[in-house]
Order: sequence, then structure tokens, then C-alpha cells
Amino acid sequence: MIRMLLRVLGREYARPLRRTVALMTTTAIAEGLSYALLVPVLNALFGSTPGDAWPWLAAFGAAVAAYAALRYISDLSGFRVGAALLRGLYHRLGDHLARLPVGWYESGRVGEVSVLASRGVLQAMSVIAHLLAPFVSACVTPLTITVVILAFNWQLGLAALAAAPVVAAIQIRTARSTAAGDAERTERDQEATARVVEYLQAQPVLRAGGRTAERFRLLDDSLRDVERASRRSTRSALPGVLGLTLTVQAMFTVLLVLGTHLALGGSIGAAETLTILVLAARCADPLLSLSDIGGSLRGARTVLAGLDTVLRTEPLPEAAEPVQPVGRDVRFESVTFHRGGRTVIDDVSLSVPEGQRLAVVGPSGAGKSTLLQLLARFHDVDTGAVRVGGVDVRAIDPEVLMAQIAIVFQDVWLFDGTIEENVRLGRPDAGAAEVRAAATAARLDEVIERLPGGWATNVGEGGALLSGGERQRVSIARALLKNAPIVLLDEVTSALDPVNEAAVHEGIERLMAGRTVVMVAHRMRTVRRADRVVFLDGGRIVEDGSHDELLQAGGRYAEYWDLSLTPAASD
Repeated sequence: MIRMLLRVLGREYARPLRRTVALMTTTAIAEGLSYALLVPVLNALFGSTPGDAWPWLAAFGAAVAAYAALRYISDLSGFRVGAALLRGLYHRLGDHLARLPVGWYESGRVGEVSVLASRGVLQAMSVIAHLLAPFVSACVTPLTITVVILAFNWQLGLAALAAAPVVAAIQIRTARSTAAGDAERTERDQEATARVVEYLQAQPVLRAGGRTAERFRLLDDSLRDVERASRRSTRSALPGVLGLTLTVQAMFTVLLVLGTHLALGGSIGAAETLTILVLAARCADPLLSLSDIGGSLRGARTVLAGLDTVLRTEPLPEAAEPVQPVGRDVRFESVTFHRGGRTVIDDVSLSVPEGQRLAVVGPSGAGKSTLLQLLARFHDVDTGAVRVGGVDVRAIDPEVLMAQIAIVFQDVWLFDGTIEENVRLGRPDAGAAEVRAAATAARLDEVIERLPGGWATNVGEGGALLSGGERQRVSIARALLKNAPIVLLDEVTSALDPVNEAAVHEGIERLMAGRTVVMVAHRMRTVRRADRVVFLDGGRIVEDGSHDELLQAGGRYAEYWDLSLTPAASD
């Protein structure tokens, strides 16, 4: 547990955590040793001169006061270290997530990252602030008391010590038997979180379908899975709880019987027997608490394992000596890419000279968007190479590569801030005049003029307070402000009304002017202005040429073009 915690926190946080653990261990030993003074206190009380107990009683009080001071210092240290490491872990997790390839963020990651970044981090830090001190005390204090008993009477000490391996075996067996249940519970929690997010996002569809009064079956099923997983986890921990309780009771009974036998035989005094039984009783409480503490630690360990898995996920490798691209052309050289056991891109080769436009057309699932993602290095190719300016994207510094590329997606994501803040993401250091010029070029100024807050209008999470066309104009303004030499467009007008489509097309034309462009399009009007068109199907290029050449060939592209001219397609 401690090793995993140190691995998750990172090397820079190892020293304060080790100091805290050492302080907690010292406190637990001091607690156990303080009880050793009960032996002379009770011997004096039950002896011929009870007044002799006062010095020992004062020493016992001083020892308890010293223990209390150490406990205060160690608990305070635990809280402070936990609070400091909480911030550090958030920063480390955030920095690492920012370095992971965009392709890592699949839909199934939403619930996982949400749980880990919220409850998971807090649960991991609660180990230091709330669980570590009781756990160290529950393990070290009984062992110290056992050593004290062994010092006064070796028979009773050995009898108490015999319980240690039994308790350890029970804890290990319980941890193993509950590991699968805890992992399943965590997995179900993540799935349920993802379903809750999905349920909230699906509200417009559910309401449009008249299902507002119905239960959402997928969410209900995931919540029932959480309930069943919780039951199984609880049942798997029950034998360990019972076994620990029975072991502690058996240990006390053995000490009681053995102590009575030794006292009756004259091997030990009654006062010493009573003291040792008091010490044994004092061992019981921390040992019994191991059940609750162990369950909490196992839950935290599962979360730590999830955090450890994410933090050990390797970002895409960076070149030791990055190469600066010397041009703005784009090339795919025999590129093959697999995902989920399926070949998404299959031996694709094509080139886009600097300043020209390539349109990628094809049916859904053909791999069109994946081509853009490989060019932006959201993933690394399995074979072949993607080159920008003659340089393999894997040899280019990631920041340099992203500075060369502006991307406009179909699904625009805006951050919960003002319109100006979202536009400035393209180039944060841009002047006010440059931001306004980009907005005008994207026809975003028309949107700003009719909004009560103007540039200071809050767009809401994901841009929910703006329409789809308005969000797309913000995205184009952001790309224009970035002023990158290579532009990637992914279905940017596939779901816009005619007014917004016309405005977005105008903004897109200004964005593409003089730049190298790779565009994925369903609306064929944007394809006509491309210098070259490739028709992609099943991850392979099946047709390649200009718009006019492909129409004359009468192949798949011509069929798509004819369909786009029908009234149904136009509607």
C-alpha cells in the first residue's frame, strides 16, 4: 500500500510521507510502552505498601502525556501532508492527462477519469489524513504490548505472540478474497458515472421521444450492477471480520487460562497476571479495528491502482532530438493503423503540396476522421509514416507540431467562460485588435452584436448557451486567430441551418486561404473547391483525382455527387 501510494504521488513527495509514517510508528510504539508502567503501579497497589504506586503512577501519567503530544503532532502531520499531497496529486494527474494522446480519451474514459479525478483522489489522500495513523497504531501498538508482556513473562508473551501470524494470515486472505469484488465495484462505479453523464446529455433526445416519465434502462441497469457488486464485496469481507473477532477472543481466553494456571502454580503474582490481562485487553481494540480500517484501505488501494494505471500510461514517445519541419506540405506514406482489433487505415499513401486543399470523402466508418487524427498525432501509426514539411510527425516536438495545425471539428467544445476567452485559446497573447479581426473574418461579430453581454457573454459548459452554428463560428475564429499554416476540417457544416452554414462557409474560406488544407466533408459543395479528392472506403483509397476527373470516371464519388444533388439530399 505504502509503495503504491509513493508511486502514485511521485518521488518528490516520498520524503514527507516517510517522515509522517515514521512519526506515526514512533507514536504507536510510545503508546504500547506507556502501558508497561501499569505493571509496577498494580504491583504496588496490590502489595504491602500501596503508597509506592504514586511515583509509578506519575511516571505513567508523564508517559501518557508524551504519547498524547506525539499523537497530536503525528495526526497534525498527517493532515498537513495529506492536504499538501492532495494539491500535488491533482497537479500531477492533470499534467499527465494533458500529456496523454488525445486518442486515449475514448468514450469509456469519461466515467473512469471522472471518478478518479474527484472521489478517487480524495479517497487516496484520505489514506494519509485519516487511515494511515489508525492502521499503523492497530499494527504496531499490539506488537509493542506483546513485547512488553514477553519481557515480564515469556510464557504469556509467547502465547500472545502466537496470535500475530494468525491475524496477519486473516488480513492477507481477506484482502485476496475481496480484491476481485473491490475491483468490480470500482468498475461498476465508473460505468454508472458514465451512464449518469450519458443520461444528462441525452435529455433532449429522451424528451423529444416523449420518454420523460420513463426510467432510463441503461442507467437503471448500471445502478443495479453497483448494488449487486456492493453486496458481493460485503459478503466476501464477512469471513475476515468474523475470523478476526474470533481470533482476538481466543487469544484473550488463552491468556486468561494460562495466566490463571501460572498464578495458581506460583510462577507469577496475581497483580502481574491482572496487569498482563489488562494489557491483552488493550490489544483487542486496535486489532478489532483492523476489519474496518482494512476494508477502507482495500477500497483506497483499488482507487490507487486505478490512479497508478493512468499515471503509468505512457504518453506518445517524444524524439530525443526533435526536427523542425521546413515546409507545410503533408504526406501519408503506406500508413496502416489498427484500433480495437480492426484495421481502420489500410496502406494509405497520399500527399498534399503546400498551399493546396485535399478533400476526403467516403461513407461513415471509412476512416476519414482517423486520417486527420493521425496527422495531428492523436495516435501513432502502426506502420508507415505521416510527414509534415518532410518530417515524420513522431520526430517533431508536440508543441511545434500543434503550432503548425489548426483544427475545426464538427462537434465543437467550448469551455465555461466568455466568448473572448474561448477565442483567445487560439493564441492567448493576441492583441484585442487581432481577436476582433478573427471574429469578423469568422462572422462571429454578428453573434456578439446580438448577445446582451457581447464579448463577455458566458457560453456555458461545452458552449451549451450557444447554438451549434454560433459555437462553430467561435471555433473558426479561434482557428483564424491561431493562424496556423495547416488546417484540418472535420465535417464542420454537416448539421447547420442554411444561414449558419453560409456564415460558416465564408469563415472557412477565409481560414483556408493560402494554407495547406485537409478536409473531411459530407456536404459536397465544399469538395468542389478542393485541388484533390480521395474517396476512402474500408480504410483504403478507392478513388483519387480532382472533382471533375472523378465525376467523369463515374465511380463511387460520382454516385455520392449525384445523391447530393437530389432533393432529399439537399433537404
